[in-house]
Amino acid sequence: MTTVYTLTIDGRDVAGSEGQTIMDVAEENGIDIPGLCHLPGIHDRGACRLCVVEIAGSPRLAAACTTQIAEGMEVTAHSDTLQEYRRAATEMLFLERNHVCAVCVANNHCELQGLADDLSLTHFELPRISPQVDIDASHKLFAIDHNRCILCLRCVRVCDEIEGAHTWDVMHRGLETRVQTDMGIPWGESPTCTSCGKCVQVCPTGALFEKGRPVAAGSKDRRPFLPWLRVREEERGL
Repeated sequence: MTTVYTLTIDGRDVAGSEGQTIMDVAEENGIDIPGLCHLPGIHDRGACRLCVVEIAGSPRLAAACTTQIAEGMEVTAHSDTLQEYRRAATEMLFLERNHVCAVCVANNHCELQGLADDLSLTHFELPRISPQVDIDASHKLFAIDHNRCILCLRCVRVCDEIEGAHTWDVMHRGLETRVQTDMGIPWGESPTCTSCGKCVQVCPTGALFEKGRPVAAGSKDRRPFLPWLRVREEERGL
């Protein structure tokens, strides 16, 4: 028998099953917690750290997408402290790569850009890093611009868990961290890529994009494989 826990999020009484995360319960109850690496149907990694919340009795912030609920837990998902933390974290995501929204294929249809607007992030106080990163357009249908990548790793997880190809992975460390295809070969030479486009559809920015798709075409369409994500959730018992 599944154990049901009761807890509060922002003072609101909610309930969830054993094994669920704070993010799971928040979504079920219409409570919005921002996050750029979270996507229902694939495992969470806590990569972006934007979904952090305060838990009564704990001196540390916790990632809502990876922290499981407990009986009597008191969660604060929105506060002035968290707002400032998320604003700083979002600013760093912009500055550690080369995000120029005006010339990006995802301009006005970008989750990072939308979050910055929600947080009223209008200027940067920290210096830009401006690393030298590449663009791989060797694939016949898609391309990846590492300037726009925020290392949410949605592409890695959806390719592995939903498509089953495991074309994408991660290489290097720190500021040199990059997502890669098949141990670092050009995407167009990948023997494992099925050209399904799932990685492109789940990318929250303009890092992965379809060639020839204009900005006016709008946001990425996840509808073709959303049923698979729902099935995945059910298999995980969520």
